[in-house]
Amino acid sequence: MQLHFHTLDVFTERTFGGNPLAVFPDAAHLSTDLMQHIAREMNLSETVFLGFPETKEGAARVRIFTPGVEVPFAGHPTIGTAVFLASLLAQPEENRVTLVLEENIGLVPVDVLFEDSHPTFAQFTTAMLPEYRPSPHSATELAAMVGLAESDLCPEGLGLAMVSCGLPYHVVPVKSVSAIRRAVLDTARWRKLLAENWAHHVYLVCPEAEGEGVDVRVRMFAPGSGVPEDPATGSAAAALGGYLSAADGHKNGRLTWTIEQGLEVGRPSLLYVEVDRLGGEITAVRVGGHVIAVSQGTMTVPD
Repeated sequence: MQLHFHTLDVFTERTFGGNPLAVFPDAAHLSTDLMQHIAREMNLSETVFLGFPETKEGAARVRIFTPGVEVPFAGHPTIGTAVFLASLLAQPEENRVTLVLEENIGLVPVDVLFEDSHPTFAQFTTAMLPEYRPSPHSATELAAMVGLAESDLCPEGLGLAMVSCGLPYHVVPVKSVSAIRRAVLDTARWRKLLAENWAHHVYLVCPEAEGEGVDVRVRMFAPGSGVPEDPATGSAAAALGGYLSAADGHKNGRLTWTIEQGLEVGRPSLLYVEVDRLGGEITAVRVGGHVIAVSQGTMTVPD
């Protein structure tokens, strides 16, 4: 059996930047086991398999796999899949279309923007608002896990936390770009501390950045999902919006941040986060980014 696929680079305006994604558009007939084998063969952070929509609103049924596991929701697959589906449509008159993706977490609306007749940018609204839990571990333990000193962690106003907008992350705030560059995950310590934790993905967050107009530098490690380090993580950026909004809980209106990621793995990425607050409560979280179509091909798999 031959399966057609497309690859895209997500959260970048340049080929070979951002986070690569594979999309298999005709996958409704594939078994879960075969999808997982294909994702392991592609060996990207995530691979997406599309099926027929099951709701009136849906554009497609979307299943997302890392090399090790299926996940209910992920950011760069949501962004990349929406741009891929929009590329199959005629250009809308207003250069904008909203697609609803049926992911395991639920319905995820995505706004796609067109430029010169091509979809180039997408922004999703999370299906769930941020959920917060305190970290059960000390700064000393988590610093050692990422190869840093305790003094490198927890800049003023930012503490350890676990946050999810559909996929949980262990947020570890780091004081400087120098420190976040030096970080190296000790997988043995990770296995001892976080492998069985609700939030076992490690998300380093630095309130400094290198890029012009960028607010935050991040890194994300997910050994439990077969991803040593992710170049760009939209679901983590959504959680970060909730985390930073909670740290500055007095502001209302629309809060925005630009995030840089992937520099340490040679795939620079930019993610754009928006959080709406009203009466001190978060009412919406959105994450956006650019997408580049890169390649297409055919994979031969057993019937």
